[in-house]
Amino acid sequence: MFGAGNATPRGVAIDLLARREYSRAELHQKLLQKAFDEAEILECLNALEEQGLQDDARFAESFVRSRVLRGQGPMRIKMELGRRCIKSDLQSDALRLVAEQERIDWFELAAETLQRRFRTSGASDGERFVPPKERARRERFLAQRGFDFDQIRYALTTLSD
Repeated sequence: MFGAGNATPRGVAIDLLARREYSRAELHQKLLQKAFDEAEILECLNALEEQGLQDDARFAESFVRSRVLRGQGPMRIKMELGRRCIKSDLQSDALRLVAEQERIDWFELAAETLQRRFRTSGASDGERFVPPKERARRERFLAQRGFDFDQIRYALTTLSD
């Protein structure tokens, strides 16, 4: 997988970062799996950070963008960033920044995500009623995607419009 010339923590980390952004914690874990010495790993990660080759803020923004494209809501995105050891302030900053730059409306994203999952092709006026069991299924779907109650309620009203 990695070339013979990359038998250093830096070489492995550079190979990984060439493919996609990684959080510092993810890189640390990957380097530990390659059985590098802890002191070497920390030295390498500090150098990569100082050189701007690894940046948790940049990782968080990239991560938010990718998850928005998958139709995930802010609560799920924050939870997943937390799992990658991204600090709470960086999580919030990334969500805010990406939402501003990409003009993301979380309510509309919830509605679009629901529309994609539960297409109602050619439903007549008589077919618009959604039974409570089906409505609950749709609510669970959006909640699992990380949307809050107000966003879910909005999305459900747009699907029935």
